[in-house]
Amino acid sequence: MTDHPRRVTRALLSVSDKTGLIELARALAGHGVELVSTGGTAKAIAAAGLQVKDVSELTGFPEMMDGRVKTLHPRVHGGLLAIRDNREHADAMKSHGIAPIDLLVVNLYPFEATVDRGAGFEECIENIDIGGPAMIRAAAKNHDDVAVVVEPQDYKAVLDELAANKGATTLALRRRLAAKAYARTAAYDAAISNWFAVELKTDAPDYRAFGGRLIQSLRYGENPHQMAAFYSTPDRRPGVTTMRQLQGKELSYNNINDTDAAYECVAEFDARRTAACVIVKHANPCGVAEGADLVSAYRKALACDSTSASGGIVAVNRALDADAARAIIEIFTEVIIAPDATEEAIALIAARKNLRLLLAGSLPDPRAAGLTAKTVAGGLLVQGRDNAVVDDMTLKVATRRAPTEAELRDLKFAFRVAKHVKSNTIVYARDLATVGIGAGQMSRVDAARIAARKAQDAADQLKLAAPMTKGSVVASDAFIPFADGLLVAIEAGATAVIQPGGSIRDPEIIKAADDHGIAMVFTGVRHFRH
Repeated sequence: MTDHPRRVTRALLSVSDKTGLIELARALAGHGVELVSTGGTAKAIAAAGLQVKDVSELTGFPEMMDGRVKTLHPRVHGGLLAIRDNREHADAMKSHGIAPIDLLVVNLYPFEATVDRGAGFEECIENIDIGGPAMIRAAAKNHDDVAVVVEPQDYKAVLDELAANKGATTLALRRRLAAKAYARTAAYDAAISNWFAVELKTDAPDYRAFGGRLIQSLRYGENPHQMAAFYSTPDRRPGVTTMRQLQGKELSYNNINDTDAAYECVAEFDARRTAACVIVKHANPCGVAEGADLVSAYRKALACDSTSASGGIVAVNRALDADAARAIIEIFTEVIIAPDATEEAIALIAARKNLRLLLAGSLPDPRAAGLTAKTVAGGLLVQGRDNAVVDDMTLKVATRRAPTEAELRDLKFAFRVAKHVKSNTIVYARDLATVGIGAGQMSRVDAARIAARKAQDAADQLKLAAPMTKGSVVASDAFIPFADGLLVAIEAGATAVIQPGGSIRDPEIIKAADDHGIAMVFTGVRHFRH
């Protein structure tokens, strides 16, 4: 690739985001660049005292149809697409009065932001940019001769090149900008198509596209030999993409993944009703609890599995206060995420310079619809977010004995947690705290055994007379297929069970529960998580 510099003599600027516009326009004018612009952009440039030609002077046509038609014209697209060294193109430009456009600066109508603020259908349609993407794609295709800029962050790079190259841009920069331009229009179209799918209630459109904006490049992925980067999508869900990092080391791929798992789980607990804390290790909760305040919720969560909690992620559902912060920093913790934090809590955590403190602003809605996507070889698996909430389910008592009020409270708590544990899942809970979690096992009976073993280990560490599974309840994320898993839970001390039901062996499972005098309720809803 040769350097192939191209002098910028004319620039077309048409932006919805006016950040840095006047500084850019003034710098371009300083290099002798003729400025051409549209609508509000032209008015802003003129108001700054700079010479600017309205695009209608170029095309010979006024803006029309409420601004829908202004740049869709051969004198615009010919100026962008003409290959400067092609004699036939040069002759066509001359015979049709087409002047070259060497720099295009366009950022698109704010479609994503319009959707995000809940605008109506017609307003969203009017914020679909047509001329902008057409010009961007034209300029990007002809990047041998034309530079295209799609966001203010790249103004400096262009101006630096003009200063260094006597008013010219290099091919290397133009190619980089062209690649970014196509990615931007692809993400824009993806946002529009996904919005249409939601509006039309089309669960499986013939084409599905996802697009995102880079938040940060990551040092590596799950392992050091894997590249990784973090992107945001138009789905502005509170959490890891909205967070503000107050301190600590740069987040890793695994940090972000685990923090998302923790924050989504803690959001299941309404902060107006209760304080709640979730501790996550390797994307699985290792301790979850409700409490009168955050510090008591944290200590109850930690008691479930303090060994796994070391080096984990802590999420809370209320503004982090000083008491909770003091407790959390007693052990090694990688990340704390909260909706907000008090100044005292922030100051306490500042003493642990490597501890990341993230403030997400608010909690995500566990009932909100949305999409999740997973790659498979040569394809994507796309599904709706699991937004089923146990409070909305009709629970059916399957056994002779119904759960007590205290058991029912703990059953709902346990099933809320099971939704966020990798399958196969068994969760023991007592007094609104997990006391044993079995995650990601190939058989449900093994999950029940591991959870009970964890509870015994915790009892030994805390020097308890008996594991906290004695008098607990147990939740299963999917139906219990054989009585052996239930019998393990009963032996561990569980007195009530919550599960989806629906197995052909349900009568056998119910009989085992009745034989041991325990209560069992069916949710009719499964929470597989793979």
